[in-house]
Amino acid sequence: MRRLLIGTVTATALLLAGCSTHSGSETGEDASATPGAGSTAQASADFGTLKNVCGPGTAKSSTVQGVTDTSIQVGVMSDIGFTKNSEFPDAAKVFTSWCNAAGGINGRKITPVTHDTRLMQVREGVLDACKSDFAMVGGGSALDGLGVADRLKCLLPDFPAQSTQAVGSDLQALATGSGVGYFAYSGYYTWLIKDKYPDSAQKVGIIAGDSPVSKVFLSQYKESIAGLGGKVSYTNLYPAAGVSDWTPYAQAIKSKGVKGLTFLGDFASLAKLEQALTNIGYAPDWIDANSNAYGPAFLQLAGTALAEQHNYAELSATAPLESASASPATQQVIDLFKKYAPDKHVTYPVLRAFSAWTLFATSARDCVTVTRKCVYENAVKQTAWTGGGLQAPTDLSKKDVPPKCYSIVEATAKGWQAADFQPDNGPYRCDAPAYKFKGDYGKPATLADVGKSMSDVT
Repeated sequence: MRRLLIGTVTATALLLAGCSTHSGSETGEDASATPGAGSTAQASADFGTLKNVCGPGTAKSSTVQGVTDTSIQVGVMSDIGFTKNSEFPDAAKVFTSWCNAAGGINGRKITPVTHDTRLMQVREGVLDACKSDFAMVGGGSALDGLGVADRLKCLLPDFPAQSTQAVGSDLQALATGSGVGYFAYSGYYTWLIKDKYPDSAQKVGIIAGDSPVSKVFLSQYKESIAGLGGKVSYTNLYPAAGVSDWTPYAQAIKSKGVKGLTFLGDFASLAKLEQALTNIGYAPDWIDANSNAYGPAFLQLAGTALAEQHNYAELSATAPLESASASPATQQVIDLFKKYAPDKHVTYPVLRAFSAWTLFATSARDCVTVTRKCVYENAVKQTAWTGGGLQAPTDLSKKDVPPKCYSIVEATAKGWQAADFQPDNGPYRCDAPAYKFKGDYGKPATLADVGKSMSDVT
């Protein structure tokens, strides 16, 4: 439950997670592996605090699907055909260009293949990946739950940048942590309704796109806000196909005296709602614009409304782009884009994708023989994964670890900037209370659901 999109031409509200997780240090080597043995001709590539992420080596022959003596083919899931957004393929191009230039993974070059899932064609994309790819890396499909059973049947590991319905499923290593069963934003909302705007706690409103997916998230938010000491006094749904006039919604928010507004929808619609709120002279104490709005496009669309409305977003404990001068890993992503994709932009999903790519690369690097089981198990050994400094430390060894850290940004007329949320660990604050869901929102898919087990994974 990390990032929210609502299709403008379908009645489907989409929440991407990033929305919805090395034992030891990230700079060390696996004692049981000897990656890169016998190779000294080319310098290895470091990323942030991660040492020797990529480099030359003498790769052993392999009979594993997608792996040859010279290459590893991986799939990148993307709804690019629907969204026209190339963030995940862009990140794949930049990371693999950098990694391959350094020698690849122990001498094997990474070959990324984009599978265009076009919103509703997730199964087709996954089935294509099942035919030829070693793993899925650095991507995400809004409706990823549609393909999770097929992925598990073909024993395909997934290292996604973001996940929604498939969060916590077997053979998935989500670099930001799965947090199954827990509200991902408890620290953020505690800050909103207790620290920053305590008068808003009993007057929280939620507006969401009208679809089965977003209705589940609405229920989770409503339960969690109450569990954290607040109260949702107003909820409403809007057609995901779009709203011609947001004035009635603005008037309802005003008449209900909403002081804190959670918006589970696309940022273009939110910008229009905020313009309507401004036109009638009303501004809640805060608006959770969600991380989908984190970027210049929302600022441009909201325009003058930004001077009146108070927008915030939580970035799943990812270092904001605005703090790149103090975050070497973030700055490195920016520099790599300038070199390998100068016409593309670094965004929040790109940062999430790079954390996924570095997790995959280091996990594969530390395998004497590259197998799906080895790479996946190396990934889920990590107990303090940071992607080299792109995010706060996250325990990937368990899927039900509640998030402790969070990072909050604020949209202003001058742009996005870090909010005054009293970070206590670099750009993060790490005192989030754990809120465990009491409602039944389903369980992650397992290998057992499709008649498989880890003993089948090779």
